Amino acid sequence: MAQDFQTDSRQMLGRLREAMAVESAGQARLDQITQLIAEEMRTEVCSIYLFRDEETLELCATEGLKAAAVHETRMRLGEGLVGRVGRTGKIINSADAPSEKGFRYMPETGEEIYSSFAGIPIQRLGEMLGVLVVQSKTARQYSEDEIYALEVVAMVLAEMTELGVFVGEGAALSARHQHPVLFRGATAQEGAASGHVWLHEPRVVVTNPIADDPHKEMIRLHEAIEELRVGVDRMLDTAAEGENTDQLEVLEAYRMFANSKGWMRRMEEDISRGLSAEAAVEKEQSTARARLSSVNDQYLRERLHDLDDLSNRLLRILTGQGSETGAEIPADPILIARNIGPAELLDYGRSLKGIVLEQGSVGSHAAIVARALAIPLVIHAARITTEALNGDHIMVDGDQGIVHLRPDDTVVAAFQDKIAMQAEAVERYASIRDKPAKSLDGHHVQLTMNAGLMADLPSLENSGAEGVGLFRTELQFLVRNQMPRRGELAALYSRVLDSAKGKRVVFRTLDIGSDKVLPYMKPNDEPNPALGWRAIRVGLDKPGVMRMQLQSLLRAAKGRPLSIMFPFVAQYEEYTQACFALEKAKHRERLLGHPVPEDLQVGAMLETPSLAFAPRKFFEEVGFLSIGGNDLKQFFFAADRENERVRRRYDTLNVSFLTFLERIVERCDDTNTPLSFCGEDAGRPVEAACLAAIGLRSLSMRPASIGPVKSLLRRTDLGKLRKVIHDARHRGEQSVRKSVEEFLDL
Repeated sequence: MAQDFQTDSRQMLGRLREAMAVESAGQARLDQITQLIAEEMRTEVCSIYLFRDEETLELCATEGLKAAAVHETRMRLGEGLVGRVGRTGKIINSADAPSEKGFRYMPETGEEIYSSFAGIPIQRLGEMLGVLVVQSKTARQYSEDEIYALEVVAMVLAEMTELGVFVGEGAALSARHQHPVLFRGATAQEGAASGHVWLHEPRVVVTNPIADDPHKEMIRLHEAIEELRVGVDRMLDTAAEGENTDQLEVLEAYRMFANSKGWMRRMEEDISRGLSAEAAVEKEQSTARARLSSVNDQYLRERLHDLDDLSNRLLRILTGQGSETGAEIPADPILIARNIGPAELLDYGRSLKGIVLEQGSVGSHAAIVARALAIPLVIHAARITTEALNGDHIMVDGDQGIVHLRPDDTVVAAFQDKIAMQAEAVERYASIRDKPAKSLDGHHVQLTMNAGLMADLPSLENSGAEGVGLFRTELQFLVRNQMPRRGELAALYSRVLDSAKGKRVVFRTLDIGSDKVLPYMKPNDEPNPALGWRAIRVGLDKPGVMRMQLQSLLRAAKGRPLSIMFPFVAQYEEYTQACFALEKAKHRERLLGHPVPEDLQVGAMLETPSLAFAPRKFFEEVGFLSIGGNDLKQFFFAADRENERVRRRYDTLNVSFLTFLERIVERCDDTNTPLSFCGEDAGRPVEAACLAAIGLRSLSMRPASIGPVKSLLRRTDLGKLRKVIHDARHRGEQSVRKSVEEFLDL
C-alpha cells in the first residue's frame, strides 16, 4: 500500500473520538466502531471480541459477519485463531487463515468466504480484555503500518473498555469492577478479615487516550521525560551519598531506561499515530507487562519490572495523579499491592485488617512483618491490582489463600459466620490464658511466641505465652536502607528484654540470604538461594557484622540472663566457630568495662537434616536446640516451600517425618539437651498435639496460635495420642493425620 498510514491511523482515531462524543448505548458505539475501522482499513470484516469470563471470548460487534452471530458466537481460550490471540496475547497476521494451525470455522458467522485474518490483542497493562479482528476475501498480508495502526486502535479500545464506554446487556458488555470476583492465591499468614480495599499504588486512569494536537502531546511527553530524568538523577545522588550500592544499581537501570532512545522513539511514534502522551506511555507499559509474563530469565524480568515502575512514575507526572489521590483510607483497610517492602508495610502498622499481594512469597520480608503484626496475608493473587478499586468490599481468607472481592450476600453471610466463630474462640481462649498447657495425663508443654518487632511484645502477656522462643533480629536490618548502628541495636534489644519482664527471650542472630536480602547488601545470583549463602554462613563470612550484633546483644543484657541462637547450623564446626566469635565479643566487652551476663545460654536452630546426625559431642555442648520446622521440612522432603505445586504435597504428620523428629527427641533426651520446635506447624493445634505426643515439650508459634493450641493440649491425653501415632505407623499409613483427627474427634 502506498498510502501514509500515520495519517490514516490519526484519521481513524479522530473518527473514533467523534463517535465517542455522541451520546449512545454501548452496543451502538461498538457497532459504529467496527464499521469505521472496516472503512478505514478497507476490509470487508471488522469484529470485536470481548471476554465474558476468564475463559470465554464473545463476539460483541461486527461489520461484515452475520449480525445474528453477535453475542451468540463464543470460543474458549486457545480455540480457533481468535482464541489463540486471546490466550497468547500475540498478533496473528495471515493471508491464508484457513491454512493456519488451529483455524476453526464458526459457521454461524459466515466467515468461510474470507481468506485473510489479522487478530490484535485488546489489552491493558498486561490484562487481556478482548481481540480486534479484521478479515478480507482476498489473500492479503497486512503491512507493518496497518498492523501498527490496529495496535493503536486496540489500545484505545482497551482504555474505553476500562472506562465503561461499551457497557450494555450481557456478561461481555457488563460494567467492569462491579461484579464479585474470587481470587485463589497462597497463604502467607493465616487468619480471616473483612474490610474495604486500599490500593498501595492508586491506579492511573487515562481519560484522554486520543490526541487533540499531536504536537502538544510531543511537548508534554518530552517535558515529563525531562522531569522524570531529573527525579532519577536526584535519587541517584541521594543513594550515592549513602553509599547504597544495591540501590544505586537499581537506579542506574532506571536512568538507562529514562534515557533510552528506543523507548522514547516508540512513544513518539505512538503519539504521531494519534495517541495522547499518557496513552503512548501506557501502550508501551502494556507491551512490557505482556512480555513479563512470558520471560523466565530473572535478569530480564527485573529489567521489565524496572521499566514498568518507571512507566508508572511517568504516567503520574503526565496525569498529575500522584500517590495522594484525595481518597481517605477506610476504617477497615485491606491493603492491595503487586508487592511491598517491609518498611512500607510497617508504616501502615496494625491499622491494616489484611493484605493481598500479586507477588510475594511465604518467606518474604512482607510475610515476616505480616506474621509479626498478625495480619492475614494472601500472596500470588494474580490480577487483583487491575480489578480492585479503592473502597471495594473485600474478604480475605488467609487460612485457605482465598480472596472474595465484592462478595455477594451468600458469601458475606458465610464469611461473617466464620469470623464470628473465630471471635467466640478467642473469647474462649482468653479464659485459659493464665492456665498452663497441661495435658490430661499431666505433661506440661511450654508454649512460647515468635516475635520480631517491639509491637509484638504486648502479645507476650495478652496471649499467655511463657516467653519468646524466637526473636527474629533481621527485621531491624531489613527495614533500613543502611546497616543499623551498634548503639541503636543495643537500645532496641534492651527494650525487648525490659518488655519481657523477666520472661526468657531467645534472640536468633541475623538470618539473611535466601529470600531475605538486605537492601544495602549486594545480592548473589544463586540457582537455589534456599541452599545457598545465608544465615550462619553469611555471619561467619562477614565476621564484622556478626561481631557488631553479638556485642549489641551483650550490651543490651546489662548483665541480665541472655539466650542467643545461631540459625541454619548444618555442622558442628559452624556452631563452634560462632561460639568462638561470641567469646571474642564477650572478652572485648569485659575490656571495655561492660557487664557480661553470667547466665548466657547459646543454642542453634536445627533446620538441616545433617545436624540431626552431628557427633554426640555437639549435643553435649550446645546449650539448647530449636527445630526450625519450616526449613527442616522442605529439606527433608526436597520440596521448596515457595513452590505451590509441591509444598502442599507433603504432610507434617507423614510417618517418615515424625519418625525423624522422634530420633532428634531421643538424641536430645540422651544428652539432656533442651529442645523446642519453632515454625508454622507448632501453631496448628493438631500438629502441635502430635509434636507434644512424640516428646517435644516446648513449642514456639505466633501469639494468636497459643490459645487454640493450649485448648487442645489441655483436653488431650498425650500418651494415648502417642499410641495412635505408633499404631498408624505400624499399619503402614503414610500419614497419621486421619487416625489422629478421629482420635481427637475433630
